[in-house]
Amino acid sequence: MINLQQYTKEFKYNLSLSFPVILGLLGHTIVQLVDNIMVGQLGTTELAAISLGNSFVFIAMSLGIGFSTAITPLVAQADGRKDREAAQDVLSHGVVLCTVLGVSLFIAVFSARKLMYSMGQPPAVVEFAFPYLKWVAASLIPLIIFQAYKQFTDGLSKTRPAMYATVFSNILNIILNYFLIFGYGGFPKMGVEGAAIGTLIARTGAVIFILLFIQYHPLFNGYSLRISFKKQRISLFKKILSLGFPSALQMFFEVAFFTMAIWMSGILGKNSQAANQIALNLSAMTFMFAMGLGVVAMIRVGNQFGMKTYADLRRIAISLFLLIGLFDVLFCVIYLSFNEQLPWIYLENYGAATPSDTLEVVSIAAGLLLVSGFFQITDGLQAVILGALRGIQDVNVPTTLTFISYMVIGLPVSYYLGLKTSLGAMGIWLGLLTGLSTSALLLFLRFQHQTKKLLNQ
Repeated sequence: MINLQQYTKEFKYNLSLSFPVILGLLGHTIVQLVDNIMVGQLGTTELAAISLGNSFVFIAMSLGIGFSTAITPLVAQADGRKDREAAQDVLSHGVVLCTVLGVSLFIAVFSARKLMYSMGQPPAVVEFAFPYLKWVAASLIPLIIFQAYKQFTDGLSKTRPAMYATVFSNILNIILNYFLIFGYGGFPKMGVEGAAIGTLIARTGAVIFILLFIQYHPLFNGYSLRISFKKQRISLFKKILSLGFPSALQMFFEVAFFTMAIWMSGILGKNSQAANQIALNLSAMTFMFAMGLGVVAMIRVGNQFGMKTYADLRRIAISLFLLIGLFDVLFCVIYLSFNEQLPWIYLENYGAATPSDTLEVVSIAAGLLLVSGFFQITDGLQAVILGALRGIQDVNVPTTLTFISYMVIGLPVSYYLGLKTSLGAMGIWLGLLTGLSTSALLLFLRFQHQTKKLLNQ
């Protein structure tokens, strides 16, 4: 008989550690939520433009954030060994790599703007998306630099600094959006472009906040923000790259999967695209709980891996799987129960949209939320399992498994059901459900194999 208490007793500490992480991650999503709600008041075309612009940015973000996750398990393992110098080295090398990556991704996204015209998207949507994209692309630089410092503090099991920084950034973003989108307080009415400028300034503010926190808070006494290039080691760069590159690909495959859904929805029309954006934004908010527990999995599993206490490692990981399962069952019930009401959060006022457009967007989004309700469970589970596997530095095989799940299985299903049948946007999201469920199953089998191998050493 399974003794559930050995797992449930970990819930309290897991929640205390994950709560600041979840709030911090929700902060990034809330930035998008605020942008979507405010821009949604301008009309469905403007909302679709944000969706299209963000589709490019999200791909770049996935690579940057995914890469930065390599810092957390390395710092956690050093912290488990009480090796402060090793943790400091990981921070210094990680910041250098993340800065270079942030600049590179900005250049790539900015240069890819003209691709929008060749993607079969509505011309009116593309015209609004261009000004938005250039500013949000620039915000990738501070965002990814922020991630380097966030992953460092998370690896030390100090998860609150990033939360505080994100709360500050969100407040700043809301204030700036109010003035820049609608032109209040003597500012020019910039619409979609104003939302993007607000995002850039807010993300820069988050970097400044977390740097000041690390510099002056007693929690980080003994750690330095100075980067000495004399102490840079090729071996450590290679170590971070060997973990970061597959992790970036893992996140890239999932985000690319959802991005393809955005593009396919755009082919169906602006109302399908706007509905997709609503359902995607809501799903992203609840997914942050899984992401937060995935970070905790990296930290706690990484600690146990550093101390070589493999039985505790497996027990803690399973406790996190059970915890995210409880959260996601709750989210599933909410989506299934309120699928027709939730889209109105974004379209309470018609703005520039006609009533018929608005009603069609709400109708499509309500159907998508039904599908989203079911994939909450599998999507959440696979995210936490990935965190546990990163904690034991198992990244290469999971990368292959996510590629197969999303690109080989899920994407063809989305394409066929969405564009070749009458299901439309609903068919696209049924493909998402297929890919995410496959990923959860394959990654769980991988976790079972790897942890049992550790126990048998």
